[in-house]
Amino acid sequence: MLHRRPMLAALGGLALLARGAAAEQRYPNLYVMVPAGPGGGWDGLGRAIEQVARQAGLVGNFQFENVGGAGGTIGLTRFVAQRRGRPESILIGGSIMVGATLTNKTPVGLKDVVPVARMTEEAGVIVVPAGSDIQDLAGFMAALKANPGAVSIGGGSAGGTDHITLGLLLKSVGRSAKEGSYVAFAGGGPAQAAILGAQVKAGISGLSEFAEQIKAGRMRALATTGETRSDPSIPTLKESGVDVVMTNWRGVFAAPGARPDARAKLVGLMTEVHALPAWAEMLKTRDWQDAFLTGDDFTEFLARDVQQTEAVLKEVGLA
Repeated sequence: MLHRRPMLAALGGLALLARGAAAEQRYPNLYVMVPAGPGGGWDGLGRAIEQVARQAGLVGNFQFENVGGAGGTIGLTRFVAQRRGRPESILIGGSIMVGATLTNKTPVGLKDVVPVARMTEEAGVIVVPAGSDIQDLAGFMAALKANPGAVSIGGGSAGGTDHITLGLLLKSVGRSAKEGSYVAFAGGGPAQAAILGAQVKAGISGLSEFAEQIKAGRMRALATTGETRSDPSIPTLKESGVDVVMTNWRGVFAAPGARPDARAKLVGLMTEVHALPAWAEMLKTRDWQDAFLTGDDFTEFLARDVQQTEAVLKEVGLA
């Protein structure tokens, strides 16, 4: 009996916590379109949002649909066609999709969905299999200059940031982007398998997608593509004498036809997720940079990014 009252108080506290979590829930269910296969950067962002939002009691359940292909435009097209006006639906997308829609001249693009929040930014990394005869960035650049077609490079979708990075690297050694041997994959998983299986000679992707393989010694990192080092042990292209900087942003979009109040509610959800300590820890764990931007500011950024990406694609001969 001496312990009965504290026990009842504790149980009461738990009940209050449970009621508080329920009161704070923003969505009982949230549908997430990931326009790529499992294991890539977009899938990683969607799963990270799920983990943080569910732990905080902000969302009850998540329903994921992965539809890869054509730089995310296949999944994007399905999302636009099937989720119009659905307030409990989001699409994960980013800069790769901007490049893919421009390169492929697709009729559906990010102009057809509603910007909610830019969440992360990430530098890319250039890797080779651990057993490769390419030992460092200098050797990689020399091989590109000597015979671009002989250096097959795996990465994300055609026209995306990985492909643009290769185009800029080729331009820096006096070659054309059209001379490169670029192999596009629908997700990070297939790209990893191709690199580890030596089906391609090198790979370019977001650092987080290859980080485990690099740490395990199965891939050798040659350089990252950011302005500054994302990993203290990996030099940037710029500090290695190659004047190329390229980062990859990822964000969240609402369905076409979303009402202003529905958009505002999703902006609120992403703002709450971003403010949580668990999100800060997620950024650190995944080697993602915080690039949080919402609403109209995100819309304005997107318009500028489309213009800049189109200019770069034309510059390197990919558009």
